[in-house]
Amino acid sequence: MKVRIGIADTDRVIEMEVDDPADFEQAVEDAFAGTTSLLWFEDTKKRRIGVPRERIAFVEIETVSDRPRVGFTP
Repeated sequence: MKVRIGIADTDRVIEMEVDDPADFEQAVEDAFAGTTSLLWFEDTKKRRIGVPRERIAFVEIETVSDRPRVGFTP
C-alpha cells in the first residue's frame, strides 16, 4: 500500500510503499504516544526513512478503494 507523510511548513511529501498499512498506522500512533522524537519508517524495498515527530503535518494511507480501476468491470 502507498502511504504519504506531509512535512510541516513545507510543500514536501514523503511517499512510500509499505507491506502492511496496519503496522505502519500502529507505528505512527505508538510514536506519538511515546517520547520518541524521530520516527523511522521502512518501505517495501527495506529503505529506512527518519522523520522528526514534530514536523509531521499529516499521514495518509491509501485504501483499496483509492486505487484507480482498470478494466471493464464496475
